[in-house]
Amino acid sequence: MQPNPANTFLQEADDLLAEIEAAALLMVGAQAGDELINQIFRAFHTIKGSGAMFGFEHVAGFTHHVESLLDQVREGVVPVSEELSNTILAAADQIKILLQAAQGGNPPDPAAHAALVERVRQLSANTAESASGSPEPVTRGPVTSGTGSESDGNADKIWHILFRPEPSLLARAANPVLLFRDLRKLGECVIEGHSDSIPTLAEMQLDVCYLWWTIRLTTSATLSDIRDVFLFVEDGSELIIEPVADPVLPANPPAASPTPVSPTTVSATPEPANSGPAASPHLPASTAKESTVRVPSGKLDRLVNLVGELVMNRSRLASAVSRYHAPELVAPVEEIERLVAELRDDVLQIRMMPIGSIFGRFRRLVHDLSVQLGKEIELVTDGEETELDKSILDQLGEPLVHLLRNSMDHGIETVADRLAKGKPRRGTVRLTASHRGSDVVVTIEDDGKGLDRDAIRSKAVAKQIISPDANLSDKDIFNLILLPGFSTAQTITSVSGRGVGMDVVKRQIDALRGSLVLSSEAGKGTCISLTLPLTLAIIDGLLVEAGESQFIIPMAVVTENVELSRSERARNNGRNVIAVRGELIPYIDLRESFQMDGAAPLISKIVLVRHEDQRIGVVVDRVMGTHQTVIQALGKFFRNINVVSGSTVMGDGRVALILDVAGVVRLAQRQCQQSVSHISSPRAAA
Repeated sequence: MQPNPANTFLQEADDLLAEIEAAALLMVGAQAGDELINQIFRAFHTIKGSGAMFGFEHVAGFTHHVESLLDQVREGVVPVSEELSNTILAAADQIKILLQAAQGGNPPDPAAHAALVERVRQLSANTAESASGSPEPVTRGPVTSGTGSESDGNADKIWHILFRPEPSLLARAANPVLLFRDLRKLGECVIEGHSDSIPTLAEMQLDVCYLWWTIRLTTSATLSDIRDVFLFVEDGSELIIEPVADPVLPANPPAASPTPVSPTTVSATPEPANSGPAASPHLPASTAKESTVRVPSGKLDRLVNLVGELVMNRSRLASAVSRYHAPELVAPVEEIERLVAELRDDVLQIRMMPIGSIFGRFRRLVHDLSVQLGKEIELVTDGEETELDKSILDQLGEPLVHLLRNSMDHGIETVADRLAKGKPRRGTVRLTASHRGSDVVVTIEDDGKGLDRDAIRSKAVAKQIISPDANLSDKDIFNLILLPGFSTAQTITSVSGRGVGMDVVKRQIDALRGSLVLSSEAGKGTCISLTLPLTLAIIDGLLVEAGESQFIIPMAVVTENVELSRSERARNNGRNVIAVRGELIPYIDLRESFQMDGAAPLISKIVLVRHEDQRIGVVVDRVMGTHQTVIQALGKFFRNINVVSGSTVMGDGRVALILDVAGVVRLAQRQCQQSVSHISSPRAAA
């Protein structure tokens, strides 16, 4: 099935609008240079041309007003200002509305649309509909010649156009006839086809364009209007557009007289093979720059699933070869393992995207929210090149929005309060990402007032979450804000205060097999660290056994293994702690937590893992070794089991559950609390 060209435009428009927003926000701090203005102009120009080509006439019409304004900015007629930046941002928002309306969404507000158009016109000093100056002729490709001026829109002018398309024009589903049809709409058009580059029949390829054209166009249209016709075919092509004074076609006219071309036919006149500019159209398309292909994420997900099946069957094959002692198969199986490992790494790399792809959208959020809250806030980002699996990035945007909004609303003070405390008037929110082993750590840090320990504790006591005499550490108190419905805000605003947000963030991070750590210092700010796995598809795990069951512990959280004897269990008076190089580390016995039958071995193993900012031991019977794990969902029937995050099929066909360390810790804490409650109850005492 051929992709819908309109969908391609919509995807491109999303990228261009994000680029426009990022560039427009840089203008606020007087950082705008010529290249930044040109970047914004090119993005709007592409949206305008693409929109007209694919039938989004309202988008093209509106964008024309903005393009005219930006043209005056480039010429120095309109100065760069904060008002210009805000107008560009508003124009980008309006284009989004127009695109959504064209796809069946709500229609734009006519009054708001007209007001924005008038705002653009007034900013461009009431000259948005006229152009002036003496631009050079547009040239794309190796040939550069000619001079001229743009039409004033009233008198007809004769233009000479040379168009030698890239050989792969037809393979990219572009049709020169449609280009000529658009040219004829601009005025009287005489088109000359040249066939000197056509090879012999044996060398000819059906999807290669061998023709090139010279065109005489008489029109009152501007140079920009003519250029828009070739917007999507000029890359890699040779294109010259120049005004001419006399009506004679220059540039190698053919022996035959010019033949007018109808909207559906192109005239090609044979010429000697060496009479025109040389070309090599039967060679492959230029590879000077790396080409990219847009692939729906669903296809990538399917590919990852297939690679996962391949990895599991590779393990089963290796297990069978070992079991049946077939030495002649050892070498081929090892080669298959190597190839599957390379394929796995390459496929997973395809899904990796820089986290900067979502960082960019937050600049607009901070800009708009700063105005809404009446605060001066700057967003500083670092580590945009850090890569994460796309499936994680898609689910990370919403939690980061919640955290940024909370930092700006609850954390950063007003300008007056900051100045009174001796702080800079402009608050700072830092959004950073970095690799830590096989994980990615994303931090949101502000230089605001920090978390109010006493206010959080008082609120928790009032809600009967904790008792008034509870002895809690700062970390425990700060973690109370992660509970559902918990908020210390005195007033409810459109930004926050309803107690919805932090618990949602915690659930979403847990669902991504990540962790969240809060730290804060009164008067200096708050830092929230999110630790996330690189991918959710395939992980390296530690295979362990407890009873008759096998489990996988993600290697990303494993630090080391130590032994635990029965005598060491009894030595600590029933407390589940073990001393490792002088440090007392609590441990969880899987047999006890999962209520397994049978006696534990004389010597068990403790797998030490990282959980948030501490180390915890997980007691198992045996450690079998490392295992590359393809994560399989458990299905809806097991959706309420919170101690495992998935399963995998072993080489012998058995199913091993993948432990969710955070879930196991929560289960152990609940069991401990229930045990204490049972012991302290009056009935238990009796």
